[in-house]
Amino acid sequence: MTNPKMRILTYLLAVVTLLSAAVLYPTLPDQIPTHWDLNGTVTYGAKYTIFFMAGMGPLFAVLFDVLPKIDPRRQNYQKFGSYYDLFCVLMQLFLLIINGVILTETLRPGSLSVPMIVMLGVGCLFLFLGNIMPKIKSNFYMGIKTPWTISSEEVWRKTHRLGGKCFFAVGLLSVLSAFCPWKNDVFFGCYTALVLIACFVPGVMSYVWWKQERAKNPS
Repeated sequence: MTNPKMRILTYLLAVVTLLSAAVLYPTLPDQIPTHWDLNGTVTYGAKYTIFFMAGMGPLFAVLFDVLPKIDPRRQNYQKFGSYYDLFCVLMQLFLLIINGVILTETLRPGSLSVPMIVMLGVGCLFLFLGNIMPKIKSNFYMGIKTPWTISSEEVWRKTHRLGGKCFFAVGLLSVLSAFCPWKNDVFFGCYTALVLIACFVPGVMSYVWWKQERAKNPS
């Protein structure tokens, strides 16, 4: 179903993330940065919270393996296995980068533009998801899962084609916004609204397309 080398890479990245936190943990101060707003304002927390982020890598790596195997439609993963592998690796890279940002800003505060890095990272994730979403086949684990996409292959296909376009647009907006100098609460509110719309519209349309399909085939 999946490429063994890509699965190994997924676990290696997860281990690197966890080990980097463990090795540097003794050098960290009692309080480390845990959150940045778009203006760069930092919120701090206890240093042990670094393991919440670092520990997500191994946890996700295991879930990435287990969940497809118990999916009732696991045979469909053979049709998009290469894209699934890339998704798993990209998620681990994202976690590694975020973990690296936290460690760097803890040991060398102010050396990175954290809002820019996060926006770029989120943007790249959305761009990637937008590209692979039309290729994801019906399953119970990955994709836009509504009662109407799960019950109809055609509705699944249409919804994920639309979802891919919406996610790609959000990703492009995120990447461009990373270089925008006037980030503020209004900007963040508008950006959040657009992300929610991009996620909400495909779900609504899945119901519309399902109703249309039922009207054509009432049985």
